[in-house]
Amino acid sequence: MDICLHSAGCGGCTFQGKYYSEQLKIKEAELLDLLEKNNVKPLEYLGINPAPDVYGYRNKMEYTFGNEIKDGPLTLGMHKKRHFMSIVTVDNCQIVPEDFNIILSAVLDFAKMEKLSFYNKKNHKGFLRNLVVRKGINTGELLINIVTSTQMDLDREKFVDILMRLELEGNIVGILHTYNDGLADAVNCDRLDILYGRDYYVEKISNLDFKVSAFSFFQTNVKAVDILYNRAVAMLDDIEGKTIFDLYCGTGTISQIVAQKAKKVTGIEIVREAVDSATENAKLNGIHNCKFICGDVFEVLDSMHEVPEVLIVDPPRAGITPKAMDKLISYGVNQILYISCNPKTLAPNLRYFEYYGYKVEKIEGYDNFPMTKHLETVCLLSKVNPNK
Repeated sequence: MDICLHSAGCGGCTFQGKYYSEQLKIKEAELLDLLEKNNVKPLEYLGINPAPDVYGYRNKMEYTFGNEIKDGPLTLGMHKKRHFMSIVTVDNCQIVPEDFNIILSAVLDFAKMEKLSFYNKKNHKGFLRNLVVRKGINTGELLINIVTSTQMDLDREKFVDILMRLELEGNIVGILHTYNDGLADAVNCDRLDILYGRDYYVEKISNLDFKVSAFSFFQTNVKAVDILYNRAVAMLDDIEGKTIFDLYCGTGTISQIVAQKAKKVTGIEIVREAVDSATENAKLNGIHNCKFICGDVFEVLDSMHEVPEVLIVDPPRAGITPKAMDKLISYGVNQILYISCNPKTLAPNLRYFEYYGYKVEKIEGYDNFPMTKHLETVCLLSKVNPNK
């Protein structure tokens, strides 16, 4: 067990200092406890799958500029535990590729050398806000995005030159400058300039290519989610020639995986940029039997006349709303594949499905986020009285 150098201050990893085997036991115990409390008894419990990589697995980090103590030196990293205004520099983070640590250090050195101020969340004065680094784990492509206010100027040429001189394992394909004058403490975009290269990187999952733009959502642990998606789809009966709805589809990753066998796949997602990315990536991969619709899942389903034969749901942490669940149940499909990022909302959702005529056939956990409390779970639900 390697203790992170930042564990005393950084609030990012709640399971630092615990052996990985212990982390898995804690997550499994929580999942089983939640299922028991909700009286959900799967016919087959398949355990917890460990992550392919415990370290260096994250393909995206949003760092914040600030200081650790009032009037102290400039820092760049994560919020300090229980101190919202304090930022801890995390240039030796264990759960990101080493390229991220090198880039963070270089950008922080550049900011200090240029005497650039950070954006103060209280008085809304200052320049530097965030640094966002993304990497294609299977392609090595790096996308770097510095986020600032418009209160100062950035020496763009010098900034690009410093980054391009770094010795990195990956390859920088884009350097971006995002302007954000909003008051919210979030990475928002008023304007985006490309300082070098392009505004996206490419990732590969399950023999498919995905263009990931600066603000697109994409799965954080690519190696783990590749395993999860393929094993999840394998749980379903033969989907050859079937009509599938993929709800809360994000950028349409699993939609495109199942589309290679299914007759037709309709993905529904409320985030417009994710829908646009899904549509573009389907074209990139030559997949023509996928359609993506932007909107609230319940509202879109309520306006559609088409009926699916299989449902795939991958909701946000809040789970599926009762109205949406009622709509899904009304279809009477024989199988529902439920992919969850939050066991606390998964368990009551499963209890609801069981009350209305479904049985949890299989359930399997996936630890896609070592050192953190998060757990992905895959469930296969089958109709108790099919075709009725």
